Amino acid sequence: MGLFKKIFSSEKKETLDKGLEKSKTSFFSKLSKAVAGKSKVDDDVLDNLEEVLVTSDVGVKTTIKIIERIENRVSRDKYMGTDELNRILREEIAGLLSETNSGEATDFDIPTNKKPYVLMVVGVNGVGKTTTIGKLAYQFNKKGLKVVLGAADTFRAAAIDQLQVWADRVDVPIVKQEMGSDPASVAFDSLQSGVNQDADVIIIDTAGRLHNKVNLMNELTKVKRVMQKVVGDAPHDVLLVLDGSTGQNAFEQAKQFTAATEVTSLAVTKLDGTAKGGVVIGISDQFQIPVKYIGIGEGIEDLQVFNKYEFVDSFFK
Repeated sequence: MGLFKKIFSSEKKETLDKGLEKSKTSFFSKLSKAVAGKSKVDDDVLDNLEEVLVTSDVGVKTTIKIIERIENRVSRDKYMGTDELNRILREEIAGLLSETNSGEATDFDIPTNKKPYVLMVVGVNGVGKTTTIGKLAYQFNKKGLKVVLGAADTFRAAAIDQLQVWADRVDVPIVKQEMGSDPASVAFDSLQSGVNQDADVIIIDTAGRLHNKVNLMNELTKVKRVMQKVVGDAPHDVLLVLDGSTGQNAFEQAKQFTAATEVTSLAVTKLDGTAKGGVVIGISDQFQIPVKYIGIGEGIEDLQVFNKYEFVDSFFK
C-alpha cells in the first residue's frame, strides 16, 4: 500500500516523531517480547499482540477489530512472517482511522462559508482545554483570521484568568464577565461582539464539570440555544479536549461528554509526556468522532492538525 509515501512537512514531522517517542518505545518494547522466538504470525503471536494493544491503551473493542483484521489477512495469506507484522499493523490501523478521519484538514483551516465560525470547546478541568484554545487562537491569528475568545467557563476564576493570559499573549480580544456569571450570557455577548467586530472565528470556552451530567447537559444545551439567537447555526464545531496521558480515563471522559452533548471533533493533548499514545486510535474508532488536533508539547506551535498517516508513521517508525 502506498499510504506512507506521502511527503510530510519535515519540521512538523520531526516534532511529531519526538512527541510520540515514549509511546513508540513502550509499544515496540512490548511488541518485540510478543514475537520473541517466533517467525510466523500464529495464534500465540496474535494473543500476545492483543495484550500489547490493550496495555498500550488502544482499548478492548478497537483491539478486537485490529486483531480480526490481521486474522483475516493471515488466513488469506496462509503464511505471514512476524517481520511483516509492523507493516501490517501500520496499514490496518491507518485503515481503521480512515473510517473516522476521512477528508481531514491539513492545516488550521475553517469553512469559508461560515462567518463567523463558532467553535465551542468542552472538556474537564486540567486536560489542557484553555491551552488548546490559546494555541488554536494563535494558529488562526497567524493565518490572518480575526479571532474572538469567549470566557464562558465562569465556574472558576482561574479559568477566566488563564484565558485572559492567552488572549494577551496571542493578541486577540476576549469577552468575559465575573466568576459565577451565567455562561450562556457570556456566550451570547461573545458572539455579538464577534459579529460586531466582523470576526472570522469565535472560540467559546465552557465549564469542565462532570460531577453531575444532567447539569452539564442542561448548561451546554442552554449555551448552544442562546448562541443561536445571534448566529443561527452555531456552534459549527463542538471540540472535546481529552488528556491523552490519562489513558483509559480519557475514554470515560469521552463517554460522559458525548452523552451530555453532541461532540463533533476531538483534540487529544499531552501525548509527548506519556506512553499512552494508543488512546488516539481507540477513542477515534470507538466514538466515531474525528480527531482534529493533537498536543505534542508545551510550545505554542506544538498543537498539530491530526494527520492519520503522519501519526501512524511516527508511531510505527
